[in-house]
Amino acid sequence: MGSNILTCPVRTLNDWLNCSKISEGPLFRPINRHDQIMDKALTSKSVALIIKRNKHLEKQKHSFSGHSLRAGFATTAAIFGVSEHLIMKQTGHKSSDTIRRYIRLRNMWTENAATKIGL
Repeated sequence: MGSNILTCPVRTLNDWLNCSKISEGPLFRPINRHDQIMDKALTSKSVALIIKRNKHLEKQKHSFSGHSLRAGFATTAAIFGVSEHLIMKQTGHKSSDTIRRYIRLRNMWTENAATKIGL
């Protein structure tokens, strides 16, 4: 379980499963205009549209996608000192070169070995 009840993915998933009554099949599904949960999976295009419509992201200058969330996770994990190996285990990447492209550190002047050792 996550340390914060508001951001814990396990609790959120359990809430979704309880609310949706999903016991098998796709986890994330479209909901029709009558608020009925469909049997098929959300498409990647639907996920991208949901992300773009998110109220918290409307004011951002950059466009977002599902890929942005994956890169954001990898970057945040790296900033918190999580090893590439553990990030790759979570994201399913097999190559260190690939995961490094996902880790988008903003400032080479603050995120570098010299700064980390106090130079």
